[in-house]
Amino acid sequence: MTGPFRRIIGLALPPRCGGCGTPVAEDHRFCATCWSSLRFLGPPWCVACNRPFAFDRGEDVVCAPCLAEPPRHAGVRAAVAYGPIASSLVLRLKYGGRIAFAETMARHMHRLMPDDADLLVPVPLHRWRIWSRGFNQAALIARSVAALSGVTHDLDVLVRARRTLVLRGLGGKARVKAVAGAFAVCTPERVRGRSVVLVDDVYTSGATTDGCTRVLLKAGARSVTILCWARVLSPTASD
Repeated sequence: MTGPFRRIIGLALPPRCGGCGTPVAEDHRFCATCWSSLRFLGPPWCVACNRPFAFDRGEDVVCAPCLAEPPRHAGVRAAVAYGPIASSLVLRLKYGGRIAFAETMARHMHRLMPDDADLLVPVPLHRWRIWSRGFNQAALIARSVAALSGVTHDLDVLVRARRTLVLRGLGGKARVKAVAGAFAVCTPERVRGRSVVLVDDVYTSGATTDGCTRVLLKAGARSVTILCWARVLSPTASD
């Protein structure tokens, strides 16, 4: 698109903040108010699960829950803490069809890519859920992260073999029970020996990603790191 046409479209349809819709200078940007409301995550954090610490506790420190029960995954790397602005993007992407927000999320997620990442794999939706929604938001995010990072993505190797209940509102044990046996790796050789990055929009209790991690490791993946847009840090919060 040439410069004059781009300027005309920009005047008629200016880029808008993903959080509140206020016009902003460029696509995928936030206004000052929404930007300051986001809590961006990163070190210092637990070396096992990447849950952020309030202060630096030194190198290789593991949080109490991980000491009690070490996770299967190689960490949960979330761009932001789940909150009003973060959830607004998630809901407008999933239920409002605002698929451009997948790239907005990916732009903040790819800074947390593990150095040894070999393959990006999205958390899958059941085919009936994709049919009703029209897309898998995790796959859209994975595709954008792949474009930004140069890491290969595979949208089909991990599948949801059966339909599951909607997890929103369920407790931790109920979530684990709901997703038990729900996932499968269709072609193990595509993940065997590779460091897999499992992509999702929100990390809540970990039931879904743990189910995915289990089958990926069983199929021969060297490691599985979860990469997501937002992480619920309050034990009482839900997506």
